[in-house]
Amino acid sequence: MKQPIPPQAWPLFDRYVHGDLSRRGFLEQAAAFAGGPAGAAALLAALSPDFAAAQQVKPDDPRLLTRRQAFESPQGNGQVQGYLAKPVDAAGKLPAVLVVHENRGLNPHIEDITRRVALAGYVAYAPDALAPLGGYPGDEDKARELFGKLDPAKARADIVAAARGLLAAPDGNGKLGVVGFCWGGTLANHVATQVPQLAVAVPFYGGAPAAEDVPRIKARLLLHYAGNDERVNASWPGYEAALKAAGVRYEQFTYAGAQHGFNNDTTPRYDPVSAQLAWDRTLAVFKATLT
Repeated sequence: MKQPIPPQAWPLFDRYVHGDLSRRGFLEQAAAFAGGPAGAAALLAALSPDFAAAQQVKPDDPRLLTRRQAFESPQGNGQVQGYLAKPVDAAGKLPAVLVVHENRGLNPHIEDITRRVALAGYVAYAPDALAPLGGYPGDEDKARELFGKLDPAKARADIVAAARGLLAAPDGNGKLGVVGFCWGGTLANHVATQVPQLAVAVPFYGGAPAAEDVPRIKARLLLHYAGNDERVNASWPGYEAALKAAGVRYEQFTYAGAQHGFNNDTTPRYDPVSAQLAWDRTLAVFKATLT
């Protein structure tokens, strides 16, 4: 039987995941409501991802072609590297979707999400912001530590370069969407302000771009927020006002009771009902704007 997650753990874990609290800090504070140090350690283990259990599409799925792909990034780290997947039986060129990871880099979960997108009929590409530091290290704590060492401006430039590279890639037909999660959701919003050819952006619990950049958005937006996510949700009223002022076409959904990260099915923050609804809406807007 899975360990129940005390409600006090969610905001604490959110701070830990986003680098505002160390592992030691999480364990010390969680011990107060988890029955001591051993209970806190067990709680953190229960909250940590289980990639194998959640995997939906195997890396060697015969329906897909996958490969590592690099694009030039002159304003970033010189080159952006990532993971590309597309249907093996594609007849002609396909629309493309950029998949932007959370603040742990291109881990097995995001590779799996990329394959899920590809099976829906797209060329899917997930750039790896940690590539300049050696890529995803195979450990979530180490990945967060590496993330803090990135040059933020160059990392953003790499993601934008990936979008532009994907637009011109021979696998694609010139139509492009982006979906991102957490840090990747913030970057999905950012890409929308930087790439006017972008057709649609779908940020999951992502931070808002600067208000002065919003008028540059030409893409349609579908924005997913978790009901229990005060940190990210605080930016929404100002973002919405800027979108309305700029005449940007958007839809926004807040999923009541869901935690930040509710789409990530490798952790207990996963909310299957909210995640399925958000994913269905995501695929529907991709179909409406990219096909």
